This record gives sequence, structure tokens and C-alpha cells, in this order.
Amino acid sequence: MASQRYPLKINVGFLHNEPIGSFRDIHFDFPELHLPPDFNVQQFAGGVHISRTPQGLLVEGKFQAVASLECVRCLEPYDQALKTEFEEVYAYKNVDFTESGLFVPDDGNIDLGPVVREYLMLEYPIKPLCKPDCQGLCTVCGENLNLRTCEHQARITIE
Repeated sequence: MASQRYPLKINVGFLHNEPIGSFRDIHFDFPELHLPPDFNVQQFAGGVHISRTPQGLLVEGKFQAVASLECVRCLEPYDQALKTEFEEVYAYKNVDFTESGLFVPDDGNIDLGPVVREYLMLEYPIKPLCKPDCQGLCTVCGENLNLRTCEHQARITIE
């Protein structure tokens, strides 16, 4: 069961003794989610399909969330939808197979938090924009040009 501190920690120990091909689907839905150290999103939803393989557990995840970002042009906050999918193998410790370095812990509890955080952060735009045609700020007075045109911009347009 997930705790508030580790909301994406799940017990998968029961799959260790199941036959290869056994699987479990787990769904998540949180109005707000905080993943340490500094990752906060809203409307977090999605799930994982966990399959038993000879090497360990294949975790296939599909998640979506909304992040509060700041536009790089006008500096106004806005909400950015994020969607991601991933596949990772959590290897059993006695198996020498994993590209990601992920292993099934001895207690059978895996924390998907770091993996989900990493994949969602990869979906962040390099230059967050509130809208594609954001006008930004006036370089002279700092007025938000999405809200109104300042006298400096009127002069630049005329000249």
C-alpha cells in the first residue's frame, strides 16, 4: 500500500513466486502529487502493467499530469499538460540483467516515484510558453504585452 511519503511505492513481492507471464495492473489517481525533492504536479493519473519475466519484473507505465510552469517570455504562471510512457525492467538481484540499474528490493517493495519523476520531467518543454504567440514583456518598461501595448512598443512599431 502506498504511503503519503512514498505514494508510488508498491509491493510486488507476490509476483516473485508466480509463474513467468503473470501480471498485475495497478492504477493511480492523485489530485496532487509531490515527489522528492522538488517535483509537484496536479491531476496525476495513470497506471502500470507489471509482468513477471525470467530476469525480473517488466514495468510498463503510462501517466499524465499537469505541472505549473512559468512562461519564459511573459513570466506568467500557466498549466502544462504532461504525458509519458515507459518500460523498465526491475531485475532480481541474482540476475545480471539490467540496463537501468533497477532491482527488485529484498522486501519486494518498489518505489516508482523516481522513475515516474524522471520520465515526466523529460516531458517538460525546454522553453515553457503560456501560448505559442506569447508577446512577452516590453524590453524597456517590462509591461506584459499580452495584456496591453505600452507606449514603447507603439513607438517601435511606428519607427
